Amino acid sequence: MQSCMENLIISRSQNNSGEPVHRYITGARSERELLDKCYKLGYSVVRAAGSGVNALGPDILALKGDVCFAIECKAWDRGSLSLDPDQYMKLVEWERNNTSRTFVAWKISHKGWYFIKLDEFTKGEKNYNVTMRKTFEINRVLESILPQQERKMVVVSEPDAPEPSQNQTPALA
Repeated sequence: MQSCMENLIISRSQNNSGEPVHRYITGARSERELLDKCYKLGYSVVRAAGSGVNALGPDILALKGDVCFAIECKAWDRGSLSLDPDQYMKLVEWERNNTSRTFVAWKISHKGWYFIKLDEFTKGEKNYNVTMRKTFEINRVLESILPQQERKMVVVSEPDAPEPSQNQTPALA
């Protein structure tokens, strides 16, 4: 079953950036999938507004303590992955401007997510590229960049705290 937003998007042949709608929807779903995986590993996560439309920064930020990962997501089923020079340089600038570790996360069908550092891309005639073969050789998966620590529900209570009576209003902290 599709959401109202997906129905609205599907009614158009292209999104605002001129990409086919199915690529936009696939990309957005993939980003949300990765966002959920990072959250389940105990990270606070944010998906950038305008993700997939503007290339001012990465799609996802995953944070825990002093650690921040900036992740540009790509769901692409071809033998290589390309970033146009403008997007590549904006990601390089992003990494230089802060302490986050920046990765391009490539979702390969039936294989999963692979993480590529920016300096692992090769400058081609028109774009920055990485092959699927090189990506498999690097073999950097989510669990290798985000230390595993499952998110757990924590219940905080004060021991020996009196229960408020029906006539009392609980104090606000």
